[in-house]
Amino acid sequence: MALSCKTIIASSLLLAMSGCTLVPGGHFEGISSGQQTANLERDLEKVNIHIIDSQLVQEHKIKSAKELDRSAREGVDVSDYEYRLGVGDVITIGVWDHPELTIPAAVQRTAEFDGFRIQADGTITYAYAPKVPAAGKTVTELRDELAKRLSRVIEDPQVDVKVVGFKSQKAYVTGEVTKPGVYPITETPVTLIDAINHAGGLSESADWETVTFTRGDNTEVIQLDDFYARGDISQNRLLQHGDIIHVSRNDKRNVYVLGDVIKAGKVNVNRYGLSLAEALTDVGGFNERTADANGVFVLRKRDLQKDGVLADVYQLHANNVASLVLAEQFELQPQDIVYVTSAPLARWNKVISLLLPSLSTVDAIQDIENQ
Repeated sequence: MALSCKTIIASSLLLAMSGCTLVPGGHFEGISSGQQTANLERDLEKVNIHIIDSQLVQEHKIKSAKELDRSAREGVDVSDYEYRLGVGDVITIGVWDHPELTIPAAVQRTAEFDGFRIQADGTITYAYAPKVPAAGKTVTELRDELAKRLSRVIEDPQVDVKVVGFKSQKAYVTGEVTKPGVYPITETPVTLIDAINHAGGLSESADWETVTFTRGDNTEVIQLDDFYARGDISQNRLLQHGDIIHVSRNDKRNVYVLGDVIKAGKVNVNRYGLSLAEALTDVGGFNERTADANGVFVLRKRDLQKDGVLADVYQLHANNVASLVLAEQFELQPQDIVYVTSAPLARWNKVISLLLPSLSTVDAIQDIENQ
């Protein structure tokens, strides 16, 4: 299949910005000199180096399990949820044994049409009970207030109040869902997961791992996949008026496999994850004649300002069957860079120095491909 123009430009950008040339042997030639070399050497001091072995794989599993255990204890509590009325809501009011106080619904008219709408000042007006404050009250509180007012003219009034039009409070679901739109907050508690389901679920191009949740001036990232795949109920939220749920595209859910492999390129991370072994298999594996089985690297970008670390670098010695098992157990993350060196590997830190610029270049490539 022919490469698109954007893909060719993106590939050229990666090579140009990394300061080196990728030749058919699958290795880098040409080293930046002068100030660039000095900068790269300094960057090496901000890189954490790890060997992919059974201990590292087990540590990652334990860390993931601990993070889930800490958060899973806190979930959405809807046991005491009560809907509070707002301006624009429509209610019906009935008084037992007093049909003259109940407006019968006419033929071909809805209960909402015949109901009482809460006015802009937050009140409703009913027989013998003008200007009753309603906004901010629960149905129970409003019913008690109406009963108190009517008791002046009716002995022990039995009042029934129902909401027939939920118009005052809304939440928004945007982005990559089947039916993005505005969804009402009702007397039935609605959670973030409920709202996504009401919107028809995620589209094929949705990022199934995370969504953004905005309430007022605060925006947080919800780990959606932790909820679905691990049962982490702490990722759910009880929706309130004005909440916004945004589902992004999955454009950045991929890894880049470079170096001495059969077909270097981009590999998508599906919703079930992607192991190092799967990524290497998707590009056809190593070049058996020239690749160095001890030179399989995974570069993972970090937040330098937050963590004080530029990147984590993981090395796999893939020269025996046991190491291939480790590759199957080592989970990649989106935007990881996998690089396979050519034999012989003289200085692995030289390879890392050449690849470090690619960490920032990946973002530039993604921007070009999305245009």
